[in-house]
Amino acid sequence: MALLGKAVVAIWNDITDEGRSNFVEWHNRQHVSERVAIPGFHRGRRYIAERGSPEYFTLYEAADESVLTGSEYLARLNNPTDWTREATSAFRNTERGVCRIVHSTGTGDGGYGLTVRFDADPGVRERLQGWTIERLTAIERMPWISGAHLCIADATASGIETAEKKGRQVAVPNWIVMIEGSSAATVDAAGRELADADLLAAGMKEESQRGLYRLEFSLVDFPAATLV
Repeated sequence: MALLGKAVVAIWNDITDEGRSNFVEWHNRQHVSERVAIPGFHRGRRYIAERGSPEYFTLYEAADESVLTGSEYLARLNNPTDWTREATSAFRNTERGVCRIVHSTGTGDGGYGLTVRFDADPGVRERLQGWTIERLTAIERMPWISGAHLCIADATASGIETAEKKGRQVAVPNWIVMIEGSSAATVDAAGRELADADLLAAGMKEESQRGLYRLEFSLVDFPAATLV
């Protein structure tokens, strides 16, 4: 299905072996529910890698970018719980982007997701965006595919310094494609319709970073989601 709202926070991270169990418990029992409780947040999902890296991918869907730069969300980012400080101290290779949703379509949620991260050469971004949307529209009609999305990060919003990020290096992804489906094989097949050779010809700056993920946890703010 289409993503809920007009903006997302997309996060990739590895985790130390020692911190993995605590990370999952923290995410399930405190962190995602804390985020989804913020007005304007609609849903939080966590995926684990079947192939590729980083190991975890988390996606928060929100009403619009103002929610993701607003006072209530920033208050949480600047006042992390003790459990949050403990869990995030085990993060490695973190990427986080505050993004606007450029294109999103689908029939439902998939248990598997392929993420493709890349950047565009200056001067050809409009062309690359149009080409990517055209491909995603065709991909969404492929068998067993339930959603196809393009999000582009806001560098300023993504780079806001907060207490939660203090002491950690966090990279910012630029263009993000997510393809959802019912099996790893079908999502993989759909991803081949966005081959690097074709993306490079359309204006991608350098080779993409790809990961195939399986859904582990999802939480929806039902009253807000029904209004989207």
